[in-house]
Amino acid sequence: MPPQPLIEAVDLDLGYGGPPAVTGISFALGAGERLALLGPNGGGKTTILRAVLGELRPLAGSLRVAASCGTVPQTERSRLDYPVSALDVATMGSLSRLPWWRRPGRAERESGREALARVGLEGLASATFGELSGGQRQRVLIARALVQEATVLLMDEPFTGLDRGAADGLEALIAALAGEGHGIVIATHDLEQAGRWDSVLCVNGRQIAFGAPDRTLDREVLEATYGGAIVELPGGGGKAVLPPHHHHHR
Repeated sequence: MPPQPLIEAVDLDLGYGGPPAVTGISFALGAGERLALLGPNGGGKTTILRAVLGELRPLAGSLRVAASCGTVPQTERSRLDYPVSALDVATMGSLSRLPWWRRPGRAERESGREALARVGLEGLASATFGELSGGQRQRVLIARALVQEATVLLMDEPFTGLDRGAADGLEALIAALAGEGHGIVIATHDLEQAGRWDSVLCVNGRQIAFGAPDRTLDREVLEATYGGAIVELPGGGGKAVLPPHHHHHR
């Protein structure tokens, strides 16, 4: 018997009380797999992530989530003026397991330190979160999800605003976490990067395609996903990418 997927959706329709925001979603995520969630802004990526978290009930179809999930939001949407340390932020991952009246104690802070070490930031535990670089803040938020004991990490455009070095380091960390058995969903606009993940799910109000990148990311799928807003790369062998104003990876 093959192992059960961590997440499995079949003919899923999702919405917010009116007409469905996204329809026909079918995909599976296994342990150790990295899934790129591709689509334009407003195309349904965030809606799918919210459903996986249990914040939205399906309008139709089925969604089975057989693992604990943790979110890794964009750091650009984080409060950077609040004087908390990297360790404070990582330790916040323990709050979901504690009674409402109990503050994180020594054991929780030790878990935070271990998670910071896991993401390569053991020397920055006392640094103020808002003063860290974008790549370092993203790693702290991953550490928070690890403290949460999340098996599945849901990442919302984690590479936005990162320079090449920070992005390469984050990609290596994601690969290492997948190697430990984590399932990882990465909402992204970066087609080149998505081609290096294990599978891609393309959405634009409906599911356009799901499968391995080399079999899925063709011109027809990309045009349906992004409304034709693509250009041909010289010497690209027929592959296409988004024009720069859609391309968040710098």
